[in-house]
Amino acid sequence: MKIHTDAYGHEIFDHLQGENVVEIVEREDGLIAASAGPRAYFTEYEDWPDHYKEAMKFVRGRVLDIGCGAGRISLYLQEQGYDVLGIDISPKAIEVCRLRGLKNTRVLSITQVSSKMGTFDSIAMMGNNFGLFGSYRRSKWLLRRFHKMTSPQGRIIAESNDPYKTTDPIHLAYHEYNRQRGRMSGQLRLRVRHKKIKSPWFDYLLVSRDEMREILQGTGWEVRQFIDTETSLYIAIIEKVH
Repeated sequence: MKIHTDAYGHEIFDHLQGENVVEIVEREDGLIAASAGPRAYFTEYEDWPDHYKEAMKFVRGRVLDIGCGAGRISLYLQEQGYDVLGIDISPKAIEVCRLRGLKNTRVLSITQVSSKMGTFDSIAMMGNNFGLFGSYRRSKWLLRRFHKMTSPQGRIIAESNDPYKTTDPIHLAYHEYNRQRGRMSGQLRLRVRHKKIKSPWFDYLLVSRDEMREILQGTGWEVRQFIDTETSLYIAIIEKVH
């Protein structure tokens, strides 16, 4: 990602510099949503939601944090003594991680990971980052790649968001629009905007628990357990099939 299209990275960098930042996400159907901003990406463990704290109990060995953002997961694990590598497609996000003290970082997209990076015992995909798989087909391709670059006890700890837990007619209409195009209902086409910067459009995949299980079939992975919340968010502990 070129710096002048790195809206997400500049957003979190500006937050680090003390600016009052609102996160703006645009969907291809014209929906524009504003979140509370990148503040959550900087939270300390004590302020994390319970399902995040529970998920950290399943981390083991060498860790790859995919889509590490401002580094909250990687920094916590580093402090706990784990050998952790944080990667993000955003150069500015990686700059933020380094400024905050993360030792091992690389500017890298999820599609660039490979066994050349060594063997990992845990892959963290927090912050709803199961979505980075992008599509049904790409999910399966990447999961097989993950299988080759993880130890026999390899584990994926991934957060997702059930797209069907909504009654919003705008979202329901978008689900139908996706299905008509042969896409998964929760396969979003998004871009991030910050000041005058627009990221490239990208696919982001939201799945139900059943859809996740279907995606995992034939990839060498299976869900060990789900960590549920009172919202549509949940975390899956995914392990190799033996």
